[in-house]
This record gives sequence, C-alpha cells and structure tokens, in this order.
Amino acid sequence: MPAKLSMEGLYKVFGPAPEEAVKLAREGLDKDEIYRRTESVVAVDNISLEVESREIFVVMGLSGSGKSTLVRCINRLIEPTSGSLAIDGQDVLALDEGGLRQLRLAKVAMVFQHFALFPHRTVAENAAYGLKIRGVSPKQRREKAVEALAAVGLDAWADAYPSNLSGGMQQRVGLARALAVDPEILLMDEPFSALDPLIRRDMQNELLGLQERYSATIVFITHDLNEALTLGSRIAIMKDGSFVQVGRPQEIVSAPADDYVANFTREVDRSRVLTLGQIARRDRPLLEPQEEIAAACRKLSASGAQALLVQDSAQKPLGSVSAAQLLAADPAARVESVMERPAITAEAETSLATILETGGAGAPVALVDKQGRISATVDPGDLVNALAAARASEQPISQEKNVTAGVHNG
Repeated sequence: MPAKLSMEGLYKVFGPAPEEAVKLAREGLDKDEIYRRTESVVAVDNISLEVESREIFVVMGLSGSGKSTLVRCINRLIEPTSGSLAIDGQDVLALDEGGLRQLRLAKVAMVFQHFALFPHRTVAENAAYGLKIRGVSPKQRREKAVEALAAVGLDAWADAYPSNLSGGMQQRVGLARALAVDPEILLMDEPFSALDPLIRRDMQNELLGLQERYSATIVFITHDLNEALTLGSRIAIMKDGSFVQVGRPQEIVSAPADDYVANFTREVDRSRVLTLGQIARRDRPLLEPQEEIAAACRKLSASGAQALLVQDSAQKPLGSVSAAQLLAADPAARVESVMERPAITAEAETSLATILETGGAGAPVALVDKQGRISATVDPGDLVNALAAARASEQPISQEKNVTAGVHNG
C-alpha cells in the first residue's frame, strides 16, 4: 500500500535558469554559488519523504529555510521544478488543470498563517466556502459548515461576521473551513504563529483532538520547536531547502544529527519529550499478592529497585509496594497486606512530565499492553535518573517503545 504522500528528489528553483540550477545543486554546489552562476535560488533542494496516513508530519525551520515553499508544492500552489510527487500513489505533477482542481476540492485542504477570511461573508459562509466551490447545495453546506464550526467551538457564532471575532476565533474559522470539506490531507502553514501563547497552546491541543476525529493526514509547518514536539508524529528540520534530520520527537531531542539541530533543541524541556518507554525495563521482578514479605524483600534487594509492582494471575497490575513498606512488615505476612492500590499504569509513549504532573513519581509505573498486562516497569529511581540526565542534556538510553500515550490509575 503506497504512502499517503510521497515525494522523491523534489526541487523548486526561483529564477531565470531553473534547470541549470538543479543540475548544479545535484553536483553539490551550495545555494550561494548556484545563485552567483545562475541568478536563481534553490528554495527546495532534493527533498524525499513519505508521510503515512493519519500521520502529523511537522516541517520545522527558520525563515527562508524553504518550508512554506515545500508545503505549497504539495498542492501545486507552487509548481515544483523537478522530482516526483504522489498522493495515494497518484502522480500529482501529471495532473491537468481539471485534475488539480479536483485534488484541491476533494482531497487536500490548506490552512494559512493569515486567516484569509472574507469580511463580507458570515462565519458559516466562510466555513462553507470550499463546499460552495464544490457545488454542494446551500442546505447541505450550511449543515456541514455548522458541524465543522461546532468541532472548533464556534457554532454559536455561525451568523456573525469575522470582524466580531478575536484572532484566535478567526483562525478557528479558517480551520473549520478546511475541515468542512472532509480533507484527507490537511496542509497547515504556520497557522498558529500569529496567536498569543495561551491561545496557541489551546489550538495545538484542539488540533490533536480534531486530527483523531477527522482521521486526516497533516503536514504542519512551523518555526517553533516546542510546537513541533507537541504536534509531530515525526519532525523534519529544514535548512537551506534541505532536510537536515527527520525523526520522531524523542530522536530529534535526544540524538540531534548535527550542531544546527542541537542548537534548536538546547532549551527544550526534555521531560516533555522523553518517554517512559525509553527508560522502562522488562527484567524487574513482579510480586504476587499471596507472596510472603520475606520472599518479596529478597526480590527487591536483588533487583536494586526502590519499589515493586504486584500483579494478578492474568499479569495485570494490582498495586505496588515500596522498600520501606516491605522492610517494616512482618516477614511472614503476605504482600497484599501492605500493598498500595491501585497501581499506576501508562503506555510507553507517555512523557516523563506527564507522570510528574499526575503525582506518580514516587511509585513504580506499569507499562501495559493492549490487554492490560504488564509489559515493562519504570522504577522511581529510573525516573529520577532520567530526569537528572535530561537536565544535564545527556542522551537517554532508549529501551522499550510503544505507540499510544496515556496515563491511567486503575
């Protein structure tokens, strides 16, 4: 099955000699030398990537890095100079005017940094604009527009005009306009950069929820690393038209490819990026509720842990016991007599910061599989050591990984 979006060797050159500029770029000349020889600027330089269905792929870079040009190449608002580009295996660069129009109407929607709302149209009419272009009946497009506005919390403002809305609300209308057409791919070019920090954070969280609801594949452009780390399934760091590094957020932060990427990540709160799966261990012993305290103490001592988890007969977590609880108990008593309920459970993609915020730093955490069984454990000492290493900007040792984030008390 092909990737949702793929490109291979994509170039975009602005200037009088695009073919010559591409030839020189392939020979390894830098942008300045190419411009000196051709008076042409290589804005996108040999980009290859695949974006999977329902992925949020973030392209991050400074102004002039080529990221906005790249995203506009995807729907051919800007025509690529060379290379290949496909959506669901369909050659986008081979589409004629009618095919390209259909692609934009039916499959790919775009949200811009500047809201681009029509001031003389109501909020609902703005949200329904793509449906109107598509030829949808007035009744149906009103229904779809109000539904999309409800998704972003603005259905009550359907008949207001944009001038009555704050900047954050106007950006929500722009997002609703894109969502109203049920796009398979959503292109977002720095959509939140004009918003104040609090509204921006709200919009980021809202986008994550909407992406789950609408199952869209998102290509998101930003110059803000924290935003990229919050949203991205994967992140591409772009410089001078090329990708310097592509990877998961944890990889970008913990293993920067070069000094350029390292400079971006230097001020990042690593506890929000590093995950339990990166520090979890599978070799720690688990206790049974009917086990004697004396046997539990021996297991604890051999493990070097500060606490141990207790499991039931189905290998599901019941609770936990600390070293202090075990040492203070009657050696002949049962583990269940001192066990604390419930156990703290999480999935491997849960960030270290999430555990801290939920008050779970003092107890062991059970990483559970889809059946709720314990697959690995994180000891309080593991968490402390990882946080100390993160704050010293040391690279954590990556161990177990999973795919879904979440923390549960149960």
